[in-house]
Amino acid sequence: MSAPTVDKPAGLPTPPPKPKGRILAPAISGQEYVLVGVIAALWVILGFATPRFLSSGSIQPLLANVAPIALIGVGMTLIIITAGIDVSVGAMVMVCSVITAKMMVAYNIPLVLSIVIAMVTGGVLGLINGLLIAYGRVQAIIITFGTANLFQFLGLQIFGSETVNNLPDSRAFFGAGPAGRTFGLPHAFFLTLIIAAVAWYYLRHTAGGRHFYAIGGDPQAARLAGVRVQRRTLIAYVVTGLLVGLGACFTIALGTATVQANIGDGKELAVIAAVVIGGTSIMGGRGSVLGTVLGALLVQTVTSGVTQLGWPTQLSDLFVGIAIVIAVGVDLVRERARRKK
Repeated sequence: MSAPTVDKPAGLPTPPPKPKGRILAPAISGQEYVLVGVIAALWVILGFATPRFLSSGSIQPLLANVAPIALIGVGMTLIIITAGIDVSVGAMVMVCSVITAKMMVAYNIPLVLSIVIAMVTGGVLGLINGLLIAYGRVQAIIITFGTANLFQFLGLQIFGSETVNNLPDSRAFFGAGPAGRTFGLPHAFFLTLIIAAVAWYYLRHTAGGRHFYAIGGDPQAARLAGVRVQRRTLIAYVVTGLLVGLGACFTIALGTATVQANIGDGKELAVIAAVVIGGTSIMGGRGSVLGTVLGALLVQTVTSGVTQLGWPTQLSDLFVGIAIVIAVGVDLVRERARRKK
């Protein structure tokens, strides 16, 4: 016999179905906790080894120098999440810096207009990279290696074998001195944190942000799911270019009143190191802006610590290189374990 059915009393409304919430990954990953622990341990060790390291006169310049690396790293995180890379950001910093510096000296333009000029210049350079990679369908490492040389040549031609001297004092707003701080926090670092927070929210809580992860995981599947892969790829490189322009303003402010042709040297390595150490997978599909900021802080802590201890500067490159190898090794192990499941 079948079980008797019980009719619901007439007139009672049917309760609406409960919405199914989307499951998010933890806001802070295990690797980010590890980075926080490593940075804290380094600060304690350096504080004992050289007490001036923990003074405001040391921490404030350290945070100011973290800003351009972390800021450009936000854009690089977008690119690497999509399984791309941009090794031209150092040359882009040079081009943005020399154009902006020459405009500041020649026309004494205000700081806001200087930022606009730098960001527009960076955006155009990023647009060139993005168009070639997204629509030319050539490997990003090849395109950006080529454009790095082109941008560097362009920057050297604009420099004209001369330095740019007598920069106006308006640049001090983003500098490491007293004019570049409010309540002890460098303006450049504070602005970087705001931009990083916006990028973190966008990647984590919006459909557009999740499209970048989908492209890095499987671009063909993302395309079949309706993701505009080429457009998103182009956006990643243009955003990075814009952030490079702003980072160039920070870099100019952190230097002296003279801009030299080597202003962008090594920036691409420092940025990529920060992103990879921060936990972004070099193979794409995974990454975190928070991890990138922590990675930049770790890289600058090592650099500052080596300098204050009086050790050879080459050791900072060695330590950062070891950290990169460890981070990439951990990423490869995780990737293999994920494929086995």
